[in-house]
Amino acid sequence: MSPAVISIIVLAVMFLIATVLPINMGALAFVGAFLLGAVFLGMDSKDILASFPGGLFLTLVGVTYLFAIAQNNGTIDLLINKAVKLVDNRIALIPWVMFIITAAITSVGALGPAAVAIMAPIGLSFAAKYKINPLMMGMLIVHGAQAGGFSPIAVYGVIVNGLIAETGFAFSPTALFLSSFIFNLVIALVLFIVLGGSKLAGSRAGQLAERVAEARLEVSVGARTADVDFKGSGSGTYGPRDPAGDGAAATKSSGERFPQVMTILGLIALAVIALGFKVDVGFVSITIAVILALVNPKAQKGAVNKISWSTVLLICGMLTFVGVLEEAGTIEYVSDGVANMGMPLLAALMICYIGAVVSAFASSTAILAALIPLAVPFLDSGSVSAVGVVCALAIASTIVDVSPFSTNGALVLANAPEGTDKDRFYKQILGYGGIVVAVGPLLGWATLVLPGWL
Repeated sequence: MSPAVISIIVLAVMFLIATVLPINMGALAFVGAFLLGAVFLGMDSKDILASFPGGLFLTLVGVTYLFAIAQNNGTIDLLINKAVKLVDNRIALIPWVMFIITAAITSVGALGPAAVAIMAPIGLSFAAKYKINPLMMGMLIVHGAQAGGFSPIAVYGVIVNGLIAETGFAFSPTALFLSSFIFNLVIALVLFIVLGGSKLAGSRAGQLAERVAEARLEVSVGARTADVDFKGSGSGTYGPRDPAGDGAAATKSSGERFPQVMTILGLIALAVIALGFKVDVGFVSITIAVILALVNPKAQKGAVNKISWSTVLLICGMLTFVGVLEEAGTIEYVSDGVANMGMPLLAALMICYIGAVVSAFASSTAILAALIPLAVPFLDSGSVSAVGVVCALAIASTIVDVSPFSTNGALVLANAPEGTDKDRFYKQILGYGGIVVAVGPLLGWATLVLPGWL
């Protein structure tokens, strides 16, 4: 049996174990890299660790540390309050406020589950108060998280763009971000119409902005345990939460406003410096985070514990394993097999469905890290649009996070409003998740790959 075939078997076993047992797939990937490299390929430890993604490690730590400080010092609560006031108490706009805020949070570097863990309790509390369909509210929050998740400084965006950059072929980070944002926005709009959002037009609520703090206090018990790994995969992407560091409510004293203003300026500086001047996102984000910690030491209490260490382990382990796959010739083996099908468009569709089905039960981050390197040689052949396939694969692998078996879907289910039939709500989320898994990859392929316009 060739090393390439053995490595594929090892990869399949890793996904199976991580799906059935609560074991982080990154840890399994490090073990797989060691066994495959040392036992079957004769690699020494130094060669195996040469694939460890040091730059991505710093980026993941930096952006999640910065976001944790922003949550702790009340900046997130402040932004939510301001955004809700802008809608002037119009109930029909509340789901869209949740969508936009969640997208904004993930676009500046927060992980999707972290953003959903913050916004789901608030949004679903509003849904209960103002008779908004809880499925619509919950799914708009999840789609908002995915809409912002592929910005050039977001975690998903950094991962995908980094993987593609290593291949050397032309790719557009802007196309990735916009395609994901528009795709999720359109789905959110359809959901809003189908689930009765248009009936809310004209309804208003008194003192809506003032209810935000109340909503934060009335979150369900599920929200308080939101950091439990809801996935059977054991590859949860939202790290443990330190109760001592759970974001304080935004206050009005000038002394406590100053760190919030500094945080907002820091987020703006991150976007300008990292995107405008092409400075490494990891170094910029962790520098800003340290400055904010110096400005307000109390706000950084517990922030280190909020760094998504499970995601850091997951990604670093998977990319180290992918490096060993390259040494084993697996990537060339798989790409040659796909290319020999003689039907590149069908092959691209298959890749999208593989990403969607696996990601619905396992980690979207892990599947992106595994599939994109495997697909790159096939994409480089020029038979299909490389940009289109990568964008479609990214969307297909993340849009299915509405599944109740994924962290985002589980967070929505855990925060079901008081009085909601949990069993019925679960079946609604499960049914919607099944529709997305069945149709989402096909729509992504049909709009981004088939026309060949990207």
